[in-house]
Amino acid sequence: MKFQKITSLVVFVLLVFNYALAQNKTIRLYEGSAPGSESWEWNEEIMKMGPAEFIYNIVDPELIVFEAKAEIATGQAVVVCPGGGFHFLSMKNEGYDVAKWLNEKGITAFVLKYRTEHCLTDNPMQEFMQKQPNTDKFNKDIEPVVGMAIEDGKAAVSYVREHAAEWNLKADEIGIMGFSAGGTVTAGVAFKYDEKSRPNFAAPIYPYVGSFGNPVVPDDAPAIFIAAATDDTFGFQTHCTRLYNAWTNVGKSAELHIYRKGGHGFGMQKQNAPTDMWIDRFYEWLTNIE
Repeated sequence: MKFQKITSLVVFVLLVFNYALAQNKTIRLYEGSAPGSESWEWNEEIMKMGPAEFIYNIVDPELIVFEAKAEIATGQAVVVCPGGGFHFLSMKNEGYDVAKWLNEKGITAFVLKYRTEHCLTDNPMQEFMQKQPNTDKFNKDIEPVVGMAIEDGKAAVSYVREHAAEWNLKADEIGIMGFSAGGTVTAGVAFKYDEKSRPNFAAPIYPYVGSFGNPVVPDDAPAIFIAAATDDTFGFQTHCTRLYNAWTNVGKSAELHIYRKGGHGFGMQKQNAPTDMWIDRFYEWLTNIE
C-alpha cells in the first residue's frame, strides 16, 4: 500500500511539472529554416530518464520562456543554454531548473534549444560517448554545428533585446549563461557578438572553449562569470582559467570559481559538494557587476 501511495505521488509530481512546463511560451527563433541547416530533414526527439529530459536532433531552434512574477521582476533576463556535447540538451538539470531558480530571484529566463548533431540512434548519450568526446577528431567533426549553435545564441540574445518591452525587461540587462557545450555557445557569443547580440553579461559554466583558437577579446567585452570543478571529467577547468586570463589580461571584468569537487555536469544537482552553491555566487556577482 505504501508503495502505491509513493508511486501515485511521483506520478502526480511529474504531471504537475509537465503541466507547468506546458504553460511556458515557446518562441521559434527563426522565420523559416535556420540559416545553414536548410537541408536538415530529421525530427526532433526526446529521451526521458526519470524526471530528467534530454532533447536531441534539434533542427528548429526555440526559446522556452520562464517569466518572472511581476511583483518581484527585476527587468533582468538570462538566455540559458543547456549542455550535452552538441548531441543532446540536458533540459532539466541545465535548463528548466536553472530558469525556475532565476525566476525566484525575479529574473526572466529564456531556455535556448540550439541546433545539435544528427544522432542516428534513440540513445544520444551512448552515441556521444562512442564518438570519444573531446578528442581532436570529435572536436573537428562538430565544428560546423558549434558554429550554428553560437549563431543561435546570438539570435537568442538579439530576440530578447528586440522584444524586451513585451516582457517588461531592461534592454541593457540581458545576459547569457550556458553549461558545457552550452558554455561553449555562451563563450562564443561573448567573443563574436554584434551590436544587437552583445550580451550585457555572460556566464559560461564548465565550458569547452577549444573551438575558438586564440580569439581577441572585444574592446567592449561583457563582464563574465566562470565556474567549474577541479575534478571536471573532461578537464574543462583548464579552459575556464584560460578564458579568465583572456578577459583579465586586457582589463575586462571577470570572476572565476574553480571548486575543489563537483565533477562535470553538476548544473543544479545537489551533491553535498562545493559546487552546490555556485548559482548563489553567480547571483551575488550579478547584483554587483562593475
